[in-house]
Amino acid sequence: MFQWIKELFGVEKPVIAMCHMQAMPGDPGYRPDHDLRWIYEQARADLLALQEGGADAVLFSNEFSLPYLTRVETITATSMAAIIGELKREITIPYGVNVLWDPSASIDVAMATGAQFVREIFTGVYASDFGLWNTNAGEVVRHRHAIGAEHIRLFYNIVPESAAYLAPRKITDIARSTVFNARPDALAVSGLTAGSETSAQTLRLVKEAVPDVPVFANTGVRLENVTEQLAVADGAVVGTTFKRDGKTWNPVDGARVKALMQKVKELREVA
Repeated sequence: MFQWIKELFGVEKPVIAMCHMQAMPGDPGYRPDHDLRWIYEQARADLLALQEGGADAVLFSNEFSLPYLTRVETITATSMAAIIGELKREITIPYGVNVLWDPSASIDVAMATGAQFVREIFTGVYASDFGLWNTNAGEVVRHRHAIGAEHIRLFYNIVPESAAYLAPRKITDIARSTVFNARPDALAVSGLTAGSETSAQTLRLVKEAVPDVPVFANTGVRLENVTEQLAVADGAVVGTTFKRDGKTWNPVDGARVKALMQKVKELREVA
């Protein structure tokens, strides 16, 4: 068991629930009649349903900002910070930030809002649906140091959604070199897109390659596979499963949250 995981989340194998924010000003999907107050109200409803359902933590992301930018516009980060700032009075569990897909902006918003962790793509060069995707982990980590945000934990997603490494590399090599070069707090392993199941075999390979670093299942965890996923992973990030009818773009369904979290509780009790 990783002590910092227990200290931050209060449990072993925590489930981090996604709170997907609606399209921000400047996004193609933004509607002027659905202003920041409306976006806040949707996020608040999801947040409360996730908390009441027993989620261990929440991760705020601009999921509706499709197609994503790898360097977001200022209005995106400031809008997210404003909404999370309003929500803080009602947040009762640990929370993080993911400004898709901009590591520096994620850290900035986390620092400004008091979030304890971020999840992002910090390393690698990819061919993606969003174009050539280049990262600069050294620059981002130096930025975190410069703004005094070193207390914010970094979850490195090493299998980006909708993207592939430009040069073929084994996932075990990626995991080992990422840990050696970047010293992440945790690794996140994903499927192809939001809601796509993370391969249990891939999770196992990564876990065996870097046993001293927490490894999280990042997509596709659901009631039917949570036992298998958490048998390997040190925690999970869950979004689509908690949505009405299991559809990514729907509001959170409190009953689905409670069902999965009850299963996770049972798994912890027998562990």
